[in-house]
Amino acid sequence: MQFHHHGYVSADPRIQPAAGTGIDRPAEIPDEVDVLIVGSGPAGMLLAAQLSQYPDVTTRLIEKREGRLVLGQADGIQPRSVETFQAFGFAERIVAEAYNIGWMNFWGPDPADPTRIVRRSRTADYAYDISEFPHLIVNQARVLDYFAEAAAHGPGRIVPDYGEEFLGLTVPGDDTLPVDVRLRDATGAERTVRARYVVGCDGARSRVRAEIGRVHVGDISQHAWGVMDVLVETDFPDWRIKCAINAEAGNILHIPREGGYLSRIYVDLGAVAADDDHRVRQTPIEEIIRRANEILHPYTLDVQKVAWHSVYEVGHRVTDGFDDAHGTDRAPRVFLTGDACHTHSAKAGQGMNVSMQDGFNLGWKLGSVLSGLSPASLLSTYGTERRPVAQQLIDFDKEWSSLMARKPEEISDPGDLATYYLATAEFPSGFMTQYEPGTGVVATGAHQDLATGFPLGKRFKSAPVTLAADGNVVHLGHHAKADGRWRLYAFADADGSALTRFAEWLDAAPDSPVRRHTPADADVDAVFDVKAIYPQNYDEIDVTRVPAIFRPRSGPLHLTDWERVFAAGPNRWNDVDVFAERGISRAGAVVVVRPDQYVAGIFPLDGVDELAAFFADWMLPQS
Repeated sequence: MQFHHHGYVSADPRIQPAAGTGIDRPAEIPDEVDVLIVGSGPAGMLLAAQLSQYPDVTTRLIEKREGRLVLGQADGIQPRSVETFQAFGFAERIVAEAYNIGWMNFWGPDPADPTRIVRRSRTADYAYDISEFPHLIVNQARVLDYFAEAAAHGPGRIVPDYGEEFLGLTVPGDDTLPVDVRLRDATGAERTVRARYVVGCDGARSRVRAEIGRVHVGDISQHAWGVMDVLVETDFPDWRIKCAINAEAGNILHIPREGGYLSRIYVDLGAVAADDDHRVRQTPIEEIIRRANEILHPYTLDVQKVAWHSVYEVGHRVTDGFDDAHGTDRAPRVFLTGDACHTHSAKAGQGMNVSMQDGFNLGWKLGSVLSGLSPASLLSTYGTERRPVAQQLIDFDKEWSSLMARKPEEISDPGDLATYYLATAEFPSGFMTQYEPGTGVVATGAHQDLATGFPLGKRFKSAPVTLAADGNVVHLGHHAKADGRWRLYAFADADGSALTRFAEWLDAAPDSPVRRHTPADADVDAVFDVKAIYPQNYDEIDVTRVPAIFRPRSGPLHLTDWERVFAAGPNRWNDVDVFAERGISRAGAVVVVRPDQYVAGIFPLDGVDELAAFFADWMLPQS
């Protein structure tokens, strides 16, 4: 964590100085805003935290509820989400309070007595095989708390406007006019707010979605599940291990919760009749508990307290468009995120995770457009990038849900569920998302061979490196905060000569993105966070002699940043060479990473014309 560059800080350094709209922020919603977020779920709260980094953008978040969420339904936190939390500054704290999924056990009928269940296999969870981040379980309400803190502590000082209900909106035909949004407060008073952009983060029954004429496309399967968060006494030996349980009486997905005592149980309620008309949703908690005990035989659950329970029918739906302009040639004004544009079962642990990535994708784009850094056309990439991800999620969840709901006689290989769980791990972990050139903010793959371990369109996969200034080992990607800036990772050639030429161009050439797209009155690193990675050992690098662009001066005191230069050479504390680990060419390479941590481009050190052209497509010249 870096601070003091604006002067001495003795208080919590996570609280950034207020700026712009964050100074004397009015308690009442202004009549005119830049962004109105409807709903304080995972996508909405992440979006608020991101836009708080753009204090010149007026952002308000409305929520019909009178206060913070007390009991959240979602609880599965995939490694990609923890990686995102790290960028927002709270990964370590939420990991400390969460349940870490280290193992998953699989139970099935005892061949000697099929009325009883036995443990058939145990597998290590996938998280640490594919990431440095864990796979967690923690209440959605706590995730929202942390994002709320990040939003309130950002320069924009964004806090939710509770007790404000969304009633409807009108999008004018003239794109220069704002969207009229009708609201009602807790007293019943109604008013109209004008917003340049509206984001519907208001759940599966989204009123924003209805207002722009978008519809969910898909169906509900004829199968129901009961779910309960419970405190119990039990003789089941794997009560604190995630388990998939298949029995003659049905199926259970058991997930221990944070805190050491609470657990969540998904209980198979079986097939639903075609004429049920959702009556299964009225199944009492006593019946769910009875079914659970029947499935767990010979073990028993003595439920002491039910913290929350529900019944749902598995549904798989994707909205026909993620914004109001889908299918037209105009720029979008109203966007949908999270459950407002995709719904699925809860058992794959994807809902909250994918919703947050919706917000992350959209947040920096809105901030960039509204702060004058990018053209409005950038916003059209939100739907083209995120809708295919939602469809992939639906396809995955259909298969996982079907496997989970099988009867014992339908299973030919008792180990196939465990095999599927591990074989598909990279998708639910959040690391299979890949934005394609031509449909999103991603360059062509002409130079992918220069950095094979950083696939274009995928999230930037970090690796340990050594800070040249002090010899401390850090993760290269962990230096990237959710501050709306682009990252340029310049990997040096063997003698550094090509890197020096690239740095000189980046620092001074008129067509350099740093010079062309950074406002004249801003710090040199305000838009682009440029880092150098040398192949040598850290003690062979004199930071005072590296090109100036890698040791920028910023803030009112114009202090040099010493933490932009890294060494890949092995040492006592780090035996990983990032060049070898990520397939970086020894001739060097430039890896461009978007503000939401996805690899946008790979270029040779002498490919300055291509690099300049890429940014010219997505950013506006600054005077």
